[in-house]
Amino acid sequence: MHTAKAFGRAAARALAALLHDRSGNALMILAFAVVPLLALVGSSIDMGRAYLVQSRLQQACDAGVLGARKEMGAIENFDVDRDSAAITTKGNRFFNVNFADGIYNSIDRTFEMAVEDDMSISGTASVIVPTDIMQFFGKDEITVDVDCRAELSIPNTDIMMALDVTGSMAESTPDDSSPKITVLKAVVKQFFATMEATKQPESRIRYGFVPYSTNVNVGSLLKDEWVVDSWTYPSRTLTGTGTSGGLYGYYSAVSPVSGTYGTTTSTFAATRAPDGSYSCNRPANTMTTNTVLVSTTTEAVTNPNGTRTYYTYNRTRNGNVYSASLSGTTCTLSTTAYVNYIDTYKYITEPGVGTGTAWLYKDITKDTSAWRTETNGCIEERSTYEIDDYDNVDLTRAYDLDIDLVPDSADPDTQWRPMYTSLIYERAKPWSGGGSFSTAEVTTNQEYISPYVAGFAACPTAAKKLQVWTQDDFDTYIDGLVAAGSTYHDIGMIWAARLLSGTGIFAAENADTSARQRTSRHLIFLTDGQTSSLDVSYSSYGVEPLAKRRWSETSPLTLTETIEKRFSFVCDQAKNKTMTVWFVAFGTDLNPMMTQCAGEGHYFRAGNATELEDAFRKIAKSIGDLRLSQ
Repeated sequence: MHTAKAFGRAAARALAALLHDRSGNALMILAFAVVPLLALVGSSIDMGRAYLVQSRLQQACDAGVLGARKEMGAIENFDVDRDSAAITTKGNRFFNVNFADGIYNSIDRTFEMAVEDDMSISGTASVIVPTDIMQFFGKDEITVDVDCRAELSIPNTDIMMALDVTGSMAESTPDDSSPKITVLKAVVKQFFATMEATKQPESRIRYGFVPYSTNVNVGSLLKDEWVVDSWTYPSRTLTGTGTSGGLYGYYSAVSPVSGTYGTTTSTFAATRAPDGSYSCNRPANTMTTNTVLVSTTTEAVTNPNGTRTYYTYNRTRNGNVYSASLSGTTCTLSTTAYVNYIDTYKYITEPGVGTGTAWLYKDITKDTSAWRTETNGCIEERSTYEIDDYDNVDLTRAYDLDIDLVPDSADPDTQWRPMYTSLIYERAKPWSGGGSFSTAEVTTNQEYISPYVAGFAACPTAAKKLQVWTQDDFDTYIDGLVAAGSTYHDIGMIWAARLLSGTGIFAAENADTSARQRTSRHLIFLTDGQTSSLDVSYSSYGVEPLAKRRWSETSPLTLTETIEKRFSFVCDQAKNKTMTVWFVAFGTDLNPMMTQCAGEGHYFRAGNATELEDAFRKIAKSIGDLRLSQ
């Protein structure tokens, strides 16, 4: 009995000692913790390998459907039943190269593709990844699945080219014998041929053009309601006692009201003189003219007081006019026959100002209802303001910089104005170059500068909206480009962005056709020089010191700086509308305005024809890329 009690007391003491023995407890706790710790580490290792397999499998799936979709595009009149084997073979080849059988110890690799209704290629791929550690816990394998889909981005591609056609383009680079405008034509035509030769059979590529210099020629693209009903131009009126019958400053002969005329040509042998030279004999002209006063209109005027009288005359021409040209020993005779051909002329007399002849320089409000037939197609921009902070441009005032704003027929500020080059006289700047600009009327005997006569009012070849071209039509248009005028980059960028935008004035033609078939938009801007502005130029903002719309002689920025600031602002607007901008400097240096506009990898400097060809070749290659849709 006592022995049992003693044993019990000893056992109690042993258990108490064991309870206070920390080393023994820690060992037991560690032993129990090893199992979940192994499960945690093992799952991390196996899952990490599964994620690596998934990433590689996704790449292989993407490569497979891209390869299959490209192969589909190369098959003319693709038929799913007939041609599926070919694209499956190509897709599997790309998949297998990117994810070999057994890689990462994977098993049961599968890859399947399908042609969708929108002609995209969808794909699914899967493998099984055996586990290394998780198998001890009942997880022998991990299944990895991925989906992929590919389509071509090129089926809807719009390319707008803003092409510098200023006077300097008629010059050559040091490395070329041909003028830059000639080189440009050849390279752009080759660019078109390359794009057309390499495009997918079902793809649609449209091209548009904005030739620019001092202005742009967009008149034929504008609706009547987008143009003001009338506009004020700084012009002149002939005055003085000696001006009876003088031609009114902005009136000229108009289209005939009746009659016909036509020109024919014929050839004949030249006459040889005793000294061996050749000459052409031609019939004597038989044309007669008869001028008849049709109407007279008189109105009261002031400054000075008096009356102004308009005379309208009809001049009828009848008979033939002959001219001959010599080429070697052959003469070419041109015969122009007039039959009751009537021209209408308008003349004016004004009250006298002292003696002799004077020119009263004033603002002429010209009716613009028939402007497309009376002018050359260039425009004056809509309303704007002199901007001093280009980080905070107010587009509710700078309508010219809002590339998507559709004009309001009831708001002339939002509309464009016809450019009437023959009306403009720059008071008070005589041809000597002296004097200063004046916004007030001036009466003088001096002849002020006419920017049209002086070559400061260039109007380029008409711009073209986006359209599908044939090679012949494309080449004919490009061959019609002519070099003239100064370098105003902003107006080229403004109109290129307008014509390319899918949400602006031409949205009905340019918008994406569907959510899945988006348009890839590219704006290629080419120039051969830095900004070159002249205050005497008649530009898309009028004669700047007289109009004072975006710039004046008291502005903190120079006119050149103003043009470049506006260019950069519009370039950013274009990129914000998902347009890709490419900039090519041909025969000139790239400056920050150019490189910042295009962005890294999208600008080129070409010093000669070969380098220009290379730049356009790189652009063509980039535009034709594939993209993944998933």
